[in-house]
Amino acid sequence: MLEDLLLFAKNPVYEQDITTSFSNKLRTFFKLLLVALCTSIVLLMVAGLAENLLQLEMGKHAMDDLFENYSVGLIFFLAVVIAPFFEELLFRGPLLFFKDSNYFKIVFYAFTIAFGFMHVSNFEMSTQVLLFSPLLVAPQIGVGFLLGFIRIKFGLVWSMALHACYNMVLVVPVLIMQILDIPIE
Repeated sequence: MLEDLLLFAKNPVYEQDITTSFSNKLRTFFKLLLVALCTSIVLLMVAGLAENLLQLEMGKHAMDDLFENYSVGLIFFLAVVIAPFFEELLFRGPLLFFKDSNYFKIVFYAFTIAFGFMHVSNFEMSTQVLLFSPLLVAPQIGVGFLLGFIRIKFGLVWSMALHACYNMVLVVPVLIMQILDIPIE
């Protein structure tokens, strides 16, 4: 799996895999989900360490507002259904139009980076947030790469499903804590 990802990272090419069985696609899906979660956790820890060591103030995160102002059901629906559907349509859907282009590699990485940097809007804008935005959105850029990989190999529905599962694994524990009225800090 990691070798396939490294080869793809070096030279992303639009080659859909139509020979792999559904069970093997599912196995790849769960491996990518695990890689996405592990990578994000490590990158979030690095960002948190940098924030603490450099005594940075990143302000309030957009998720804090969601948890304060909206119901658990609505947050789940937005994070697990709406966001994956529309973000995948916007950032992975157009890759199809560039599949035969000499610029596919550039377009692939442009959409991957744009996906990551779109998430800087989750933070209160400040000079510190802008300066450290590459570190703050590194998890989303990494996940965007994996979503692009599965989109190219298996199709757009697979990237939507991976995005939804990724978001679900991250948001459900927080929602459970909110339901049980357990402080998150």
